[in-house]
Amino acid sequence: MSQATTMTTGARPAAPRRAGSLGDAVFAGACQAAGAFVLLLLGGIIVELFIGGLPAFRAFGLPFLWSTEWDPVSEVFGAGVSIYGTIVTAVLAIIFAVPLAFGVAFTLTELAPPWLRRPVGTAVELLAAVPSIIYGMWGFFLIAPLMAQYVQPTLIDSLGELPGIGGLFQGPPFGTGILTAALILAIMILPFIAATMRDVFEQVPPVYKESAYGLGCTTWEVMRGVVLPYTRISVAGGVMLGLGRALGETMAVTFVIGNANRITTTLFGPGNTIASVVALEFGESETGSLKLSALLALGFILFVISFVVLATSRYLLRSRLKG
Repeated sequence: MSQATTMTTGARPAAPRRAGSLGDAVFAGACQAAGAFVLLLLGGIIVELFIGGLPAFRAFGLPFLWSTEWDPVSEVFGAGVSIYGTIVTAVLAIIFAVPLAFGVAFTLTELAPPWLRRPVGTAVELLAAVPSIIYGMWGFFLIAPLMAQYVQPTLIDSLGELPGIGGLFQGPPFGTGILTAALILAIMILPFIAATMRDVFEQVPPVYKESAYGLGCTTWEVMRGVVLPYTRISVAGGVMLGLGRALGETMAVTFVIGNANRITTTLFGPGNTIASVVALEFGESETGSLKLSALLALGFILFVISFVVLATSRYLLRSRLKG
């Protein structure tokens, strides 16, 4: 009777409920809640920094972004020096770190014997676990004296008189400064970029490389013509990861950059970054003061710079994917 009715009306019997459907729903809800929590946390940080820095933005207006004054006594503050130092040190760190990271990744994937790849790769990854304050102390007590005694005098004598770029390598060799800070940052971001490059180089299908070798290509030609084009998107992502780390680094830069609130045309001159200024002066600022508001405004600006870098990298990666 029921079977005939079902066939007549064309209705299907209800599908039995799967045993794992409740677990799937709970898991999906937990994942969605985690994603929403990250967005809420990110939004809360942005709003808090903006609200805290709003008095400084109101007091100094748009010129706050390029003003070079920082006078707590007169309560006159500007972010120009800190923004300049942040961008210059991060860009220099990328310039120094990317070739080294590529060399490390190239060696570990193509040149080093199998018995050497694992210990060297582990050593590179361990560099990422070293606390930043250790890098800062190492840079201050070892790298800065070496820079003052050997590196900076050599650069002054060899490059300081050249037209155009000579101005970048002039000044007293104190050891600390923007160049030293960039070198320390390069060492700090090296393991992130190198590990990313190594992992993506290893994901290239062996048949691609074997085909290139079969056509008579050298190891470098295989790397340039096969591996790099295949992994360029992931490599760019690793570089941007290192750039993001360099932009926000605090204690290591504070030790070696000189912490002077002025813009110098030489790489040997002292300076500061947004992170170093906040680290040095946050403890001395009073609640509700204009100085505290200026520091929070600097934090908001650093957040915006990091967001712009991330958005630019995503745009470039998306453009390459479409191409």
